Amino acid sequence: ISTNALMEKLYIKYEQKPWTETLKLVHFCMDKPLGQPVSNPPDGPLLSCMEKIQRTLNAKSLFSVMNRLEALSKQKGLNSHVSPSGTACYITSDMFYLEVQLEKDGKVMDVKLAHLGEAPVVKLKNYDAFGKVLEDLSNLYRIPGNSEMKAKGYLALQSLEKDLYSMSLQDRTEAVSRFTEVLHGKVGHLVPRTGGTPMDIEFYISPYQVLEAELNPDSQVCGAKVVVTVEGTDTFHRLPISPLIADFQTGEDGSPAFLPLTDELSMDLSARFLLKSHQPIPMSSSSIEEIQRLTGMLWIQIADLKLASLYELIVQSTLKEKCSEDLSTPNSCFFVSLPDCPKHCYFINKGSEKLDLAGALVSKIPFTHPKCVPGIIEVLRHQMAYNTLISSCVSEKHINEDDSEILYFEVTSQKNTSFSVSFPHPVKDNLACVIINVITSREIQCSLHLHPQDPTLNSSDDFISRAVKRCMSVPVVMRAIFRNAAKVRVDS
Repeated sequence: ISTNALMEKLYIKYEQKPWTETLKLVHFCMDKPLGQPVSNPPDGPLLSCMEKIQRTLNAKSLFSVMNRLEALSKQKGLNSHVSPSGTACYITSDMFYLEVQLEKDGKVMDVKLAHLGEAPVVKLKNYDAFGKVLEDLSNLYRIPGNSEMKAKGYLALQSLEKDLYSMSLQDRTEAVSRFTEVLHGKVGHLVPRTGGTPMDIEFYISPYQVLEAELNPDSQVCGAKVVVTVEGTDTFHRLPISPLIADFQTGEDGSPAFLPLTDELSMDLSARFLLKSHQPIPMSSSSIEEIQRLTGMLWIQIADLKLASLYELIVQSTLKEKCSEDLSTPNSCFFVSLPDCPKHCYFINKGSEKLDLAGALVSKIPFTHPKCVPGIIEVLRHQMAYNTLISSCVSEKHINEDDSEILYFEVTSQKNTSFSVSFPHPVKDNLACVIINVITSREIQCSLHLHPQDPTLNSSDDFISRAVKRCMSVPVVMRAIFRNAAKVRVDS
């Protein structure tokens, strides 16, 4: 029988049947192979199909909502059952349960979450990202061992979160803004864990993002973030199972005073803490080594296992974020347009992959003690400030589309976290150069270098340093330098 004839027969057979009966049939077929694990490959397409059907229905009835909840539970390897009244769905595992209360029309009233040994709390008012919530909850307990060991892992994560929150309160005043916390707080700006959604730390934000948030208070402007979680390991690590900061005591250097890891406050677990980034961060080899020194960990999981040119990684990441660029055709030349200024052309000298210019994409950073986090955050801020300046020279435009005047610049890596921006002198046939040294995320030093016989550009080192810190944009700073130079020519 041909495919067209078969489809025609199916269409005639089910033409008179209501959609609800067809859905019940699909649901029945989904429930048939009960003895097979969810991860069994043959079930994968069926589960995916069921989810698409439920999504298409857009959860407009009690029946479809229940079916979708059950399908999501199966996908995440969890158990589920419906209450006798048909208006509550219980999703359970060995370590937690969720109770979803619904109205007769399928509208979600509330969602209660209870971890092992804890009282249930109302966590959600909808389930738009319910699958992600279930996945995050399951990830909290992916630790080798029995239920008791998994519970200890969850206890360790709770202890870490409480210590991080205590550290965030140490330098906080009532009037402190979110942006001040992000850029200057000991552990950045914390958002506590809610249910399965991990605690996240916002640790860096650019001046343009701050400006956008101030001009549009309702906008959801967000800086660079990592989430705080725990993961299972093949080896044992000593982790705290009780908070280690007591009464906000501080050491001589102002850092928090931690209690020792006694048998009462800690234990050996097949787990470790993680700071995870949703988008891998291009990091220099020296930054990775600094984090390894702070954490005592011999390695950090690297998304790209082989070291590559740091500038190549920054360019690729920036293009992916700005324009979903096809990274199979690498570019080094970018055209940047600014108001009231000739177009800029930036050539980024990506250098070699030798150690001092190399980097890697880091997606997660393991550690075992809360005292490591402030140091890690400072290293991440430092790297993000450097990456922000380099990425400001990257544009989705690789070809000049008009014949207008163009100013040419070359960006070249220097020692550690410094780089140079070279350009033709506006008056003489010589090169000028600005060295930008990113000492920390909050301290940047710049110096302008000219041929001794060339005329001044009317931009002091202090002026350039302040301009860089204010905007964190190389093109904007270069525009300011050329404007000052033009004033000198007019005055002459």
